[in-house]
Amino acid sequence: MAKKSIASLQTGSKRLTKAIKMVKSEKTGAYTFVESIMVPGLVNDWLNKR
Repeated sequence: MAKKSIASLQTGSKRLTKAIKMVKSEKTGAYTFVESIMVPGLVNDWLNKR
């Protein structure tokens, strides 16, 4: 699980964070990466959600 502030996402007064988490597939057992761009305050909730 990673959290990273990207300079290109910081436009004007809005600051956004790109969060990436690794999710294991129930069917195959393979891992996939899920990415989302959001406000920094919501990142922990998103990472803890299954």
